[in-house]
Amino acid sequence: MAPKKAPLTSSNNANIPPPENAAAAAKTIEQTYQKKTQLEHILLRPDTYIGSIEKHNQTLWVYEEKQMVQKPITYVPGLYKIFDEILVNAADNKQRDPKMNSLKVTIDAEANCISVYNNGDGVPVEIHQEEGVYVPELIFGHLLTSSNYDDHEKKTTGGRNGYGAKLTNIFSTEFVIETADGRRQRKYKQVFTCNMGNKSHPAISKCKEGENWTKVTFKPDLSKFNMTHLEDDAVALMKKRVIDMAGCLGKNVKVELNGEDIRVRSFGDYCNLYLKSAFRIEEKVDRWEVCVSLSDGQFQQVSFVNSISTIKGGTHVDYVTNQIATHLAEYVNKKRKNANLKPHSVRNHLWVFVNCLIDNPAFDSQTKETLTLRQKSFGSECKLSDKFLSKVANSEIVNNILEWAEFKEKKDLKKTDGTKSKRITGLTKLADANDAGGRNSEKCTLILTEGDSAATLAIAGLSVVGRDHYGVFPLRGKLLNVRDASTKQINDNAEIQNIKKILGLQHGKQYDSIKSLRYGHLMIMTDQDHDGSHIKGLLINFIHSFWPSLLRIPSFLVEFITPIVKATHKNGEKRSFYTMPEYESWKESLGDKAISWSIKYYKGLGTSTDKEGKEYFKDLEKHKKDFVWADDHDGEAIELAFSKKKIEARKNWLRQFEPGTYLDQEDKLIKYRDFVNKELILFSIADLQRSIPSMVDGLKPGQRKILFCAFKRNFVHEAKVGQFAGYVSEHSAYHHGEQSLASTIIGMAQQYVGSNNINILKPNGQFGTRNQGGKDHASARYIFTQLSAITRFLFPKDDDILLDYQNEDGQTIEPTWYVPIIPVVLVNGSEGIGTGWSSFVPNYNPRDIIANVRHMLRDEPMEPMDPWYKGFRGTIEKTATKEAGATYTVTGIIEEVSDTTLRVTELPVRRWTQDYKDFLESLYPFIEDVREYHTTDSVNFEIDLSEENMRIAMQEGLLKKFKLTTTISTSNMHLFDSKGVIKKYDTPEKILEDFFAIRFEFYEKRKKALMDNLERELLILENKVRFIMDVVEGKIVVSNRRRADLVLELKEKGFTPFPKKAKTVEISVAGSTDVPEETEENSDMATSQGVRASDYDYLLSMSIGSLTIEKVQELCNNRDRLIQEVEEMRQATINSLWTKDLDALERELDEQDRRDALTEEEAMKIKPKTRKASKPATKNPRKNNKKISKTDSAAEPMEISTNSEIETVSANIGPLPPSDNARVAVQKKAPRKGKPVAALKDEEDDDEILALNERIAAYNLDSSPDHAEAPEAEVSEVQIKNKGPTRKVAATKKKPLSTVTEISDDEDDEDFGPEEVMHAEEKKKAGRKPAIAKTTKPPAGAKKRGPAAKQSQILGQKLITEVLQGAADSPDKKVRKMRISPFNKKSGSVLGRMATMEEEEEEEPSTSAGTEESNQVVIPRARPQRANSRKTTYVLSDDDSEDGAALDLDSDAAEDSNNDVADDDSDFSEDY
Repeated sequence: MAPKKAPLTSSNNANIPPPENAAAAAKTIEQTYQKKTQLEHILLRPDTYIGSIEKHNQTLWVYEEKQMVQKPITYVPGLYKIFDEILVNAADNKQRDPKMNSLKVTIDAEANCISVYNNGDGVPVEIHQEEGVYVPELIFGHLLTSSNYDDHEKKTTGGRNGYGAKLTNIFSTEFVIETADGRRQRKYKQVFTCNMGNKSHPAISKCKEGENWTKVTFKPDLSKFNMTHLEDDAVALMKKRVIDMAGCLGKNVKVELNGEDIRVRSFGDYCNLYLKSAFRIEEKVDRWEVCVSLSDGQFQQVSFVNSISTIKGGTHVDYVTNQIATHLAEYVNKKRKNANLKPHSVRNHLWVFVNCLIDNPAFDSQTKETLTLRQKSFGSECKLSDKFLSKVANSEIVNNILEWAEFKEKKDLKKTDGTKSKRITGLTKLADANDAGGRNSEKCTLILTEGDSAATLAIAGLSVVGRDHYGVFPLRGKLLNVRDASTKQINDNAEIQNIKKILGLQHGKQYDSIKSLRYGHLMIMTDQDHDGSHIKGLLINFIHSFWPSLLRIPSFLVEFITPIVKATHKNGEKRSFYTMPEYESWKESLGDKAISWSIKYYKGLGTSTDKEGKEYFKDLEKHKKDFVWADDHDGEAIELAFSKKKIEARKNWLRQFEPGTYLDQEDKLIKYRDFVNKELILFSIADLQRSIPSMVDGLKPGQRKILFCAFKRNFVHEAKVGQFAGYVSEHSAYHHGEQSLASTIIGMAQQYVGSNNINILKPNGQFGTRNQGGKDHASARYIFTQLSAITRFLFPKDDDILLDYQNEDGQTIEPTWYVPIIPVVLVNGSEGIGTGWSSFVPNYNPRDIIANVRHMLRDEPMEPMDPWYKGFRGTIEKTATKEAGATYTVTGIIEEVSDTTLRVTELPVRRWTQDYKDFLESLYPFIEDVREYHTTDSVNFEIDLSEENMRIAMQEGLLKKFKLTTTISTSNMHLFDSKGVIKKYDTPEKILEDFFAIRFEFYEKRKKALMDNLERELLILENKVRFIMDVVEGKIVVSNRRRADLVLELKEKGFTPFPKKAKTVEISVAGSTDVPEETEENSDMATSQGVRASDYDYLLSMSIGSLTIEKVQELCNNRDRLIQEVEEMRQATINSLWTKDLDALERELDEQDRRDALTEEEAMKIKPKTRKASKPATKNPRKNNKKISKTDSAAEPMEISTNSEIETVSANIGPLPPSDNARVAVQKKAPRKGKPVAALKDEEDDDEILALNERIAAYNLDSSPDHAEAPEAEVSEVQIKNKGPTRKVAATKKKPLSTVTEISDDEDDEDFGPEEVMHAEEKKKAGRKPAIAKTTKPPAGAKKRGPAAKQSQILGQKLITEVLQGAADSPDKKVRKMRISPFNKKSGSVLGRMATMEEEEEEEPSTSAGTEESNQVVIPRARPQRANSRKTTYVLSDDDSEDGAALDLDSDAAEDSNNDVADDDSDFSEDY
């Protein structure tokens, strides 16, 4: 007979009979493998269903004395769970029947009896047709039965799996279900006992209609929970859950506990039970109720899902908390920019209460402690309002977060603390003091230097004072401003960590003495410039921010000063000056004795030698200055200079700056406030000036230096940006990195959309495009630049002598500001951030500015101006106007191509193509594809997207969806005015008003200066004419006389003396680029009558050729011209002068627009063929495959000597490249088919005339438009039409190449040095051979000329046809002999100096007055022979290409080509 099955036991015992004896311990198969019913399994493994049935000790919230109390309790989770199941079922009924308004719970601990009652729709008292039992018995007495199995139905109840109340039944000794079904008027009661093992028959009775309620009463089986009675902690936890229900169900449900009404009517009231009097912020959104308060440093949450207490939170809590934490993190990081807090750090300071209803919630287990359902399945959205988040941000939570952040920072900073150790390793550049960190550490001084070179100087000085008490450590650049830096920035800063380590500093420690440090003193040794002062200030700020007590210790912080200027007398006496005002005062006191002194500037410590370093340390007390703390005003001054919270105070501080302020280095002790207010402020002013432009010229100092050097160099020939940067650095005292200078040069030349409306420099190369906002420019060593043609129209040359040029290091540098004819700051805009101020000025249309200047000249009101960017095709519309300025909306262009395609053809200003491409890529998969068709100047995106997404985009707005709008404002237009004071302008018209007054005054000065110069020139010419006539007539004998006697005779005859400008007595400066000219007149002695011989040099230095009648006639003509100019200038008004300049500028703008239009038009017409043809020429010339005769191809070598006759050929000579050994292409032009020789002759004559006109035009030197209007006898109509800053216009546009170069004998060649400003299409090659470059013949494709050019040719042809007759006699090769002209020293080209070739070869007298002078033979002056002269070989080619054979000139000729100094044969010297 099989053994009887044992009754069910707890989960700790297997349901297997014990062995009858110890020997029978081995289990049978049946005992090992068993099958249990579901009821048996629940009782055997209860932890799977209700959680642990063991007692747990845990700190939980319980309800005691009408409030929530958190305390350690002992409870059984399983018991708590079976109670909670019945309670949640009752709460669920509220979702089924909203009319439910009562929930009653009775807990009788003594009787071990719990009942839960709720009204509302009860359980249907009806027999289930499929199961054959009443529904109440089915759902309370049968496992896996539920009304929540339909997942397609969205339910916000707690039940889900079909266990719930059945688990309570199973773990109860008695379980009673009672319900009233008013609809069926039946009342139902049934009793279950023995862990749902037994059940009574249902008792059915009648009830009233409308009587609906359900009541469950049960007695927990305490033995299953190893309990004997309901303990107090368990009861308190159950009561807390009843209170939870009152908070979750709200005011519409009355909740009673043991017959007592619970007065919690809302979720807010419920939260008060936890928070007591603490603040809270509530929000209700749809099916969500949220309350936030401050935690004690650890995240806390109380949350409910469909009335279920999720004591461990879940996805619903994360959803709400993340919104709050993210907002707070952003807010705190803005408030304290260096906090760098992450949302998870903020989360720890929040206490969040959440009550929500979730559709079909899913939990981690049957205990339902954690919600696991994903956010998208919640069935509702809880988007917290901005108002709620704003309240949270302004609450105590933020202060708590900031305090925690500060605490954490201090904790982190302590990780890098130093210690007082004898030895430090890992710092190879540290020259540690031998006694540092020892018992004599108080006597040790750490010298912090600015860079390695300064450290070398300090170490050299240590040989005097010894290494025991002095250590040296170099700093790399400027120290971090730690006052507002983040902890991460500070911890990552190697310099700060090194200083802490070397000194032994400990964060947060209050220092009363220096005994705990490795060094007792900290010495700062920096350059004596503004940046050196800034480094001192940053170190002081570093100590004051973390260890202010150290600054109160006397002599802890000291500085080491070095001379900024040293003066040396001829007798060896030396003087040192430590400030510039001190030096300037001494210099003024010297007077004429200054010439005996020479000075040297010491801007950097690296300038001093080791010997000088030792001298400094020998007199250490003189060079060492102690910082002293007077009172708290010192700390306020330091904070004022470096704290970002003191912006307005810092602005006032800078406004009160008075020029000439400096720190007196004679004082032994320096107060911190004096250092800030007298030395550090100089850096702040300089930084502001570097960052914000002047209203007058729209330039920052770096840009002004570049423009100054461009004018000084006459920068009309292109040069590499890197080379020009070096030139600027040398000639303008630029004290910063050349990389920064090169970037500024590139910025001044850029012309893409959004950069400059008028670029001051020309971009010859890749200077950047709108693709990357100019960042895609090539390296400075690869690209070239030069002055733009329009620059001198903006900055007239006539103004140069009126400017206030500055002097630095004994060197004349850029003026305080230039004065353009219109405000350049409005033309090109500006942007910058300096100390205390930032500035942004948009670009405006130069034509609008010119129009408003004309309005002001006519006393008419100005027209309002709106921002304008050259090449921008979008719209700029004013959207708001305030007192502080206007706001404009900048809109790009987007168009709908088809139902699924959009095209973007313009972006807002300064939104770069590459950035926009990145943005479009972020829109995938909303958009499907992007195609690009842009160029460097234009934008063209084609965007494909689906029809549905197209509709969405159209509804949202294409401009908004694709971010094609930006805003610009005129509310931050800060500029320096003419007095150097920062000023805020609200409108561009106000800028123009201030500018107008300054420019008007400058025109008055210009008129006066021009009048003085013209009258002076007129007087000189009159004296010259009279002098020549007296010499010719024999009234004055010049030859064979003493110079002094001649000077006295000139004075007696009333000739006006013109003394040379007296050179001021200056101290010679080491390294100065302004070297005075050594001239003979410098040593001239005055005659007895007080007249210097040099006063009449303008007469006595004229060449013998000046005595000719032609020269006299020319001087008379010039005199008449000057008389007319003087009269015109007298009659001219300021308005007419300014209008004249504006007209010239507008014409140049028109010309520029025309060139741009032609360039764009040509770019549109480019075909692959033309691209191929435009490839650069190969290094080797192309071969001529055409068969030629022996005579044509023969090359004739010709020897060239300085004293011999020179043979040349009638050949096409291309422009010379700029090299020492110049090579030119020599070709023989083959006659074209169908063209008679006579026609060729005419063409050659035409080219000759153009070349001559070009040479005549080259004599017009003035680049100002004013002088361009002076009448010239030989200026063609083309030149007159295209007048600009120079008179070389028409000829250079066509760049004609001449078969034979005609150079006039006229001595005036020596009197002028042409200043050329080239147009964009004029400049093809740059070099130092202007004569050859200007007189070369064009290729066959460039023969076409406009009507003006043809007219010029015809006029010139009548004058010199006979002279050039021989040039067209035959198309064959001609060899002609010529002599070198001694007067043309400007050009070193052999072919460029053939002045009398026609007279010697053809001997045909000229009948033209215009060529009479050129027929006179002038005996050349012999040139010195050079031993290294080489023979020159001319190689002729019949090839039409310009890549013909090369012409090698000897080195002597090449040297001559570089000779830019006029010879003594000039008519007169202009240096008077």
